[in-house]
Amino acid sequence: MVKVYGLLVLYKGVNSATILKAAYDLSSFSYFQKGSVQEFMSFVSKTMVERTQLAARQSVKEGEYMLQVYVRADNLAGILISDHEYPSRVAHTLITKILDEFSAKVPANSWPTANETTVDFPVLPQYLVKYQNPREADALTKIQEDLDETKIILHDTIKAVLERGEKLDDLVAKSDSLSYHSKAFYKTAKKTNSCCSF
Repeated sequence: MVKVYGLLVLYKGVNSATILKAAYDLSSFSYFQKGSVQEFMSFVSKTMVERTQLAARQSVKEGEYMLQVYVRADNLAGILISDHEYPSRVAHTLITKILDEFSAKVPANSWPTANETTVDFPVLPQYLVKYQNPREADALTKIQEDLDETKIILHDTIKAVLERGEKLDDLVAKSDSLSYHSKAFYKTAKKTNSCCSF
């Protein structure tokens, strides 16, 4: 069954990315894993936005997950985290729609200083629920035919997106945004190659 795990709206700053709003569906993870999985999805999303050029789209495979990333020319970014079955075109069309709505509702001059607690954008969880089934987006994809002309770069792993010499293990170890438990969870998951291969 097709699954969307997360939808995030971020701001790409000069040296880092900030999550402005996020919605997650972690119902397929155990109670004890949910916190760490959500932290990793946030961490990887910020890392991918930081490593994506302005006005560019990427699709990044990592383990059993697919990250669809779009950073607009105005530094507003969107990410959809799903399984491999979710159609890339639907994901990118949905991200474009969400970013358009977000920029219409939330003033651009507030993005650089905003965060999840200060931004009012309550429709994100509704989109996460509505578009679990990509067929729901059929009308949406027909409306936005121009996406076909946009080049989407596909990477097989997060390693391909990281800068030369960078390793995800090092970024995780240095991260201030990940708790000790999430770092330990990452190491354990990596060893056992279980639920979360981020």
